[in-house]
Amino acid sequence: MSDLLLIETMRWQPGTGIIRLPLHLARLKKSASQLGFPGADRAEEKLVAAITEISPPSALRVRLTLSPAGEIAVTTAPYSALPENTIWRIAIASARLSSKNILLRHKTNRRDIYEAARREYDTADADEILLLNENSEPCEGTITSLFLDDGSGILKTPPISNGLLAGVLRTELICQRRARVERLSRKDLDRGTLYMGNSLRGLIRAQLMKED
Repeated sequence: MSDLLLIETMRWQPGTGIIRLPLHLARLKKSASQLGFPGADRAEEKLVAAITEISPPSALRVRLTLSPAGEIAVTTAPYSALPENTIWRIAIASARLSSKNILLRHKTNRRDIYEAARREYDTADADEILLLNENSEPCEGTITSLFLDDGSGILKTPPISNGLLAGVLRTELICQRRARVERLSRKDLDRGTLYMGNSLRGLIRAQLMKED
């Protein structure tokens, strides 16, 4: 696992700082502890130093990586918000996640399955790709968590045991009791309003494309 990297992708806002920073740091430290990576306790220091050095005037996409040797790298790029009322077109991948793959519960650079799913559709035809597991249970997008609004007032999101990442936005919404964990079927997705989301972009309204 010498080439394995833990990753956190965040948004920095002027006057606010990094959105959901405590949750990002908590996830990084938990994964580092479980995978035996040292150095996670220096992540906040490295983030502050990197952003202070460039003194950005506007929002940033911030990416932090942690190596098995405890090496931390921080990169930044300008962040542009999606237009209001954006609705993403969602396609379902034929590639399947494995609920037995524990590494899927950590945000890493091992992204072969997600990249394969993304290649199934042209970016002009689908904004995000939804992956199911070996039991055909909905899991997550290639870069987002899945949420279903079934009209109950609380979003439903699949359990980690399905084979998916503990997204930071997902964690926040569960802690705020705006979402709860529930197993979903493919048919459930046709019975409500879908959202895809991550900590960088927040919740994004989504619509499933018709399947052939």
